[in-house]
Amino acid sequence: MDKLTTMKTFLAVVQEGSFSKAAEKLDISPQLVSKYVSALEDNLHTRLLHRTTRKVSPTEAGVQYFKRCQQVIIDIDDMENSLNNLSTSVSGVLSISAPMSFGTRHLAPLLVEFQKQYPNLKLDLKLTDQFIDIVEQGIDIALRIGVLKNSSLIAKKIAPIQLAVFASPAYLKQHGTPTTLQELQQHNYLRYANAEPTKMLAGVDQLKGEFKLNSNLVANNGDILLNAAIAGGGIAMQPTFISGEALAQGKVVRILQHLEPEPMGLYMVYANRQFLPSKVRAFVDFSSKYFGDTPYWDSY
Repeated sequence: MDKLTTMKTFLAVVQEGSFSKAAEKLDISPQLVSKYVSALEDNLHTRLLHRTTRKVSPTEAGVQYFKRCQQVIIDIDDMENSLNNLSTSVSGVLSISAPMSFGTRHLAPLLVEFQKQYPNLKLDLKLTDQFIDIVEQGIDIALRIGVLKNSSLIAKKIAPIQLAVFASPAYLKQHGTPTTLQELQQHNYLRYANAEPTKMLAGVDQLKGEFKLNSNLVANNGDILLNAAIAGGGIAMQPTFISGEALAQGKVVRILQHLEPEPMGLYMVYANRQFLPSKVRAFVDFSSKYFGDTPYWDSY
């Protein structure tokens, strides 16, 4: 067996956290994964992994080897990409990470249309609302929402993201419709765990005294909060790619529009590489034109 294969196998085990998941990613058997890693350890005369019945994690030596090994693979990929980009062929596996609600609601048509243009390319989609290190996890492209901080990654905006504040007609009939931040504090706010409304709503910084919203439900998924609002549970603030259809159908009513945050962005994020893989370049070019300046979820 060649060293490059054993190195790629070791990388996959560390990234996936198990032999079985690494085997699935590499499309080989778990036994072969174990064999490759053991051969690598024997060749280096060093244990690289802690193995338990529940998980696999790198040793101190394994962490150092992982970092160096990762750079070697990147360098080899760059060399191959510089040659592959001379041709029009787009193939292999493209690994994509995306937020859960956006992915389930809006990504499938895009991916299907993309693969019609590039039938030799396979897609590996991972949906998560957790922030991940795309280089360490071996992700080619991540879709991220928000105002991105400076980093060594390249970020390309592909759509605007608006946030709407809303509640069900029944809730507003029973509790009244707030028109100011002060009145909003008297209501139940359905809070998204990964965002702080006091830092997003317009005018909060101009209030005298503390601004605090009462929440009896905190969740890390926007669809849950939308459904809770539809059921009359309180007031929520979610992107229109989640709430747009319910707003159009009258299941919830948009309120406090003068206090809505400035639009954010949907970005494609990928590693800053000297030679961008043709599969990444193809997806970036295709996706950047797909949603347009006014996405369809804002046109209900």
